[in-house]
Amino acid sequence: MTLRRKLLLVALCTLALPVAGWLYVRQMETLLREGQSQALLASANAVARSLVVTGAVAPESAGPGWYVQQAPNPITVDGYGDDWAPLTPWSQPLGSRGKLLLAADDDWLYLYADVRATRRSRADADDAGALAADHLILALGDANGQRRYLLASAAPGPFAARPLDPPVDGLPETIAAQWQEDGSGYRVELRLPRDLHLHALGVGVYDAAAGGDRMAADTRPLLGYSDKLAGELAQLVPDRVQARVLASRGWLLARSGRLNTAPGSDGQPGWFAALVYRSLLATRLEDAGLWSQDVPRLDTREVAEAGAGKPVSVWRSGEERGSVVLAAAVPIGHAGRIDGVLLLEQASRTVPLLANRALFGLLLTSFGVLLVAGGILLAFATRLSLRLGRLRNAAERAQLNDGRLDGSFEHGKFPMTDAPDEIGDLARSFERLFEVVGSYTDYLRTLASKLSHELNTPLAIVKSSLDNLEHAALPAEAQPYLARARDGVARLGALVRAMSESSRMERSILAAEPEDVDLRDVVRGCAEAYRPLVGARRLDCTLPDVPLYLHGAPELIAQALDKLLDNALSFTPPDGWLRLTLRSTPDGAEIELANQGPLLPVAMQGRLFDSLVSLRDKATPGDAPHLGLGLYVVRLVAERHGGVASARNLDDGSGVAFSLRLRGMPRQRL
Repeated sequence: MTLRRKLLLVALCTLALPVAGWLYVRQMETLLREGQSQALLASANAVARSLVVTGAVAPESAGPGWYVQQAPNPITVDGYGDDWAPLTPWSQPLGSRGKLLLAADDDWLYLYADVRATRRSRADADDAGALAADHLILALGDANGQRRYLLASAAPGPFAARPLDPPVDGLPETIAAQWQEDGSGYRVELRLPRDLHLHALGVGVYDAAAGGDRMAADTRPLLGYSDKLAGELAQLVPDRVQARVLASRGWLLARSGRLNTAPGSDGQPGWFAALVYRSLLATRLEDAGLWSQDVPRLDTREVAEAGAGKPVSVWRSGEERGSVVLAAAVPIGHAGRIDGVLLLEQASRTVPLLANRALFGLLLTSFGVLLVAGGILLAFATRLSLRLGRLRNAAERAQLNDGRLDGSFEHGKFPMTDAPDEIGDLARSFERLFEVVGSYTDYLRTLASKLSHELNTPLAIVKSSLDNLEHAALPAEAQPYLARARDGVARLGALVRAMSESSRMERSILAAEPEDVDLRDVVRGCAEAYRPLVGARRLDCTLPDVPLYLHGAPELIAQALDKLLDNALSFTPPDGWLRLTLRSTPDGAEIELANQGPLLPVAMQGRLFDSLVSLRDKATPGDAPHLGLGLYVVRLVAERHGGVASARNLDDGSGVAFSLRLRGMPRQRL
């Protein structure tokens, strides 16, 4: 990982600031909501106690009651359920296969019973065996008593219910009803005057195929919306709060106020702010549903828990964007008896707005700090990387392949040595290191000339001694040893002359005068001169179509090509091929000589251009030794022209290629 990426990673650690701020804002929002929940629960408990003290909520009996809904439109008693469609979602179960709907207006109490039965036993209510057929039992109760009626018909249409009990004051003698049926069952519809002042109503379904009690009726008290209770409730609940009194099963008995989720003076949050609040802050919000407004029965979790005697509060999403609704449900009752449930609901935009503003302010500040810190660290890392890159590049350029230092370092211009920080210390350490290396390299470069000068005298003494021994009378068995000694002296003398020649060659290459030359002419001339030398080998020469000028020494370039050709001929088979190529490069030119022959060892490819290194077979005694100076001269010529010399194996494995990259010699200033 680069230094800039590491510092960028350090900058990203400042993200802990907005994360910590987000956790803080979320905790703050939770505390605000808990405080508001506790306040609304306290208000709900106070209102519930007031309703118990005033006796506004009538105590429920041991069982549930029949709920009478408000008729949304006039109901025609015809036995069909079209008029009951708006009330059907809140039908009440009747037996195992039926449902019951009760509705009331100012004058009448309507009853609609729907019984599912595929097998029918029919009889009219006045028939002697009517109780043995399928029928309904209707029980009416008021302050004077209770009376039951038989509802049965052998055919669809109007019929009259037959009383089964003695007359009771205030209860009707007969009841007109409508009977309709189809293949799935039958339906009964009737109406009763509201001035009967019924306290209880019972309905029983008898199925002749299943049997059972023919006279049984499920009798329950009548429950319904109370305007009187609603008026008392309106005086007790706080402002801007919707209150509903419910039976223990969730039926609406009274209500006061309305939920107001419209935008207030603080405005309405945008969709993005609402999404942020919902996803990042208020993750415990429940979805909005039919619980919110005009329904006769609430079947929600909070109502069920309050009906079981446990106060509970729930936060829900409001119907308007960005609003939330707090619902607090508490039981109404005393002495362990639950008479109903009080549900208070309050719409709020304050909590989301405060939380959103705090969160957005914190995020903007945090990200601003993060951007500034990241920018500073990135700028620092960039500057540090550039300085280290300059130091690395200077270190790579300071030393040439033969250990010598380049010209810029020789003048003591190693970069950043005057910097007062740790990078300056590192640059000064590099400078001292290269001074030592340069001194040692200069010593090694002059060692050959010193040794050649010092070895000349001992070699002359040894050679003259051997000459004297040849004139002396030596036994025959000593002659081979004398020949070996003379051969060794000859080889040692050749080495001394090579070292001396190498020093002179370096000086001559450095003293060469450059000129502007067309490399095509140089390479073409060398190729024509080499053709008589290659014998049966094929020599191909590839030149560019346009002149390729370079500021350099043509005699040095030709000398380097001579060395490359001599090296290539040593390894190319008699019927092999050679290929000489000149091509242009972005910064100069490249001359490549490829030849067929054995591949280069991988370990030797980087050392071929060093002095006194050769891959030719060792010469036999008496042969002139090969001293490995040819490729060393090629390297010196390439470096004199600002380039490099390299060797590689051909991709197809047929041979090797030696290349000379030239950039040109520097122009001398007048």
